[in-house]
Amino acid sequence: MAEFEDRHWTSEDGLRLHYRDYAGPGAGRQDKAPVICLPGLTRNARDFELLAERLAKRRRVLCLDLRGRGDSAYAKDPATYTPPTYVTDLEALLDQAGIARFVAVGTSLGGLVTMLLAGARPDRLTGAVFNDVGPEVSSVGIARIGGYVGQGRSFETWMHAARALEEGQGEMFPGFDIADWLTLAKRAMTLGSNGRIVFDYDMKIAEPFATPSNAAPPDLWPCWRALGGRPVLVLRGELSDILAPETAARMIAELPEAELVTLPRVGHAPTLDEPEAVAGIERLLDRAE
Repeated sequence: MAEFEDRHWTSEDGLRLHYRDYAGPGAGRQDKAPVICLPGLTRNARDFELLAERLAKRRRVLCLDLRGRGDSAYAKDPATYTPPTYVTDLEALLDQAGIARFVAVGTSLGGLVTMLLAGARPDRLTGAVFNDVGPEVSSVGIARIGGYVGQGRSFETWMHAARALEEGQGEMFPGFDIADWLTLAKRAMTLGSNGRIVFDYDMKIAEPFATPSNAAPPDLWPCWRALGGRPVLVLRGELSDILAPETAARMIAELPEAELVTLPRVGHAPTLDEPEAVAGIERLLDRAE
């Protein structure tokens, strides 16, 4: 198992934010841009643990907890739980960690953050993976997510937590067994101070998410086109209600150098443990080198 260090950086508004740092081979080498993994709305650095272990054999890997998630501090003002703020936080990390360029792996919200950064500072990116997200986001999926984010449910045991996830998301992952749901629960949740299992994020992230422009920033196509000339991978879950097939097709049409991989029997969002996803990311890193 690849070792990682828990590290922190400071946001512009003074929050102590956390990331896992997998040193990679030849720690300290600067010849390859590191991989930075950016999680989805309610997720955290643990989502990338298996992928990070694989990629750390060839590069440094940083897995972030966005503000209000995992081991990062909660925001004093919930209005800062928006994609532009996450971009500012990411740029603060790059500056404080001395990272000039990187390969992004962005799941859902993490992909939106990557696109916004590409629109402002494309020079920062040497490649990018977009996990089930694009410049347009389906309103059906946004409504589904809005129906559960911020509810603050808790569970007596991990098995109860896993069964609850299966009940709510079973249509997205029809091939999952109980072991898979337990893995997903332990990535998404944590043991609360009262001894119950709780979701590992600030419930107040739901407040700005209720505003459509915060859930999915408008007109990201110029940001998408700013990625031209770089290796780009689009992963789409076959059952996704966030990234429509038509949007994925337009993404490839507007960025012909991008690769599209559709993951069978998976909805939003793929775990990145799927063999097809791993192989696609490996190909992207080969191109980035």
